[in-house]
Amino acid sequence: MTAVVVDDYGMSVTSPLRDLPDLAPLTWVLQALAPFFCAAGFAAARTLDGGRAWRSWFHSRAVALLPAVGTLVAFWAAVLGVLLLGGFPVATLRSIGKLVVSPLWFLAVLLLLWAAWPALDRLDRRLRGFAMLLPAAVVGLDDVARNGGLAVPAHAQSVLGASALICAWMVPFLFGIRLARGGGPRRAGGLAMLLAGAAAMTVLILWAGYPASAVGVTGDPRSNLAPPSLLVLALAAVQLGLFVLVRRQPGPARRTGHPLLALNTVALPVFLWHQSALLLLVIAAAESAPVDGLAGAPEGLAWVLQRLVWFPALAVALAGLVVLLSPGRLGSAGRRPSRYRAGST
Repeated sequence: MTAVVVDDYGMSVTSPLRDLPDLAPLTWVLQALAPFFCAAGFAAARTLDGGRAWRSWFHSRAVALLPAVGTLVAFWAAVLGVLLLGGFPVATLRSIGKLVVSPLWFLAVLLLLWAAWPALDRLDRRLRGFAMLLPAAVVGLDDVARNGGLAVPAHAQSVLGASALICAWMVPFLFGIRLARGGGPRRAGGLAMLLAGAAAMTVLILWAGYPASAVGVTGDPRSNLAPPSLLVLALAAVQLGLFVLVRRQPGPARRTGHPLLALNTVALPVFLWHQSALLLLVIAAAESAPVDGLAGAPEGLAWVLQRLVWFPALAVALAGLVVLLSPGRLGSAGRRPSRYRAGST
């Protein structure tokens, strides 16, 4: 949840949750990283268990990310250069740059999990569902050391924090692997996950003093996402438990429909460029006056309604960026693969 504020001092980035903390429960829905990493683990297991060699698979996945990320970085390097020559303050350009690259951190974690596939594969085959307890314990240890008063040397705390960033998303990744191999909970287990996760979130927020937001809030000294806290794992249990409840029961494999294949081709470009669509509209309006809902300060619920009014314009800007700057990926939407590989979507 992002708000870009334009004032006499330039452009800055803030969170609507600073002024509207009651909207924090929305982040429990909008922060969907656990389902994403679960799907990534599921897809990896289905593809690699089907006979694909890990080295060639990892190479193809990594190479596929380079053009998408490279285009984003090159585009904004050019835009920021033009803005610098046009007299935009350096602080403003720094805020823009941070917002542009902010979605890229999860790709780095995903690459590390892909690279660690041989170890994760062995871990799942040996421990099955209990494999998730190991990375979860690392997150818990980091959380207690950071916020619970556990004495840990400073250098060890840095290593522990970096490890927790990877381990937090290794948990749903391993959950996806287990589901792909026919394991994991059934509906009763999914309900238990949901209820246990909700109970844990309640305890952490109301009694342990954890922030209610599932994402970081500008200016707050503590975040549930950087590094990930136990609240992130509790939320993952709720989200994935709900998924288990509503998912279709295992049965004969079906071919993926053409619309889903087309949607899959734009998923990465949309994720990479959605912040850019907002920024370009804000920059276009910066020379006139702050536009409520677009570049104004989020001071009340009226701002939320005004932001919703701007959604069509943001959608058009995003569609234009995706079409113009990701043509190669979009071109694959019209080509149906000759043989569907389980997990490619």
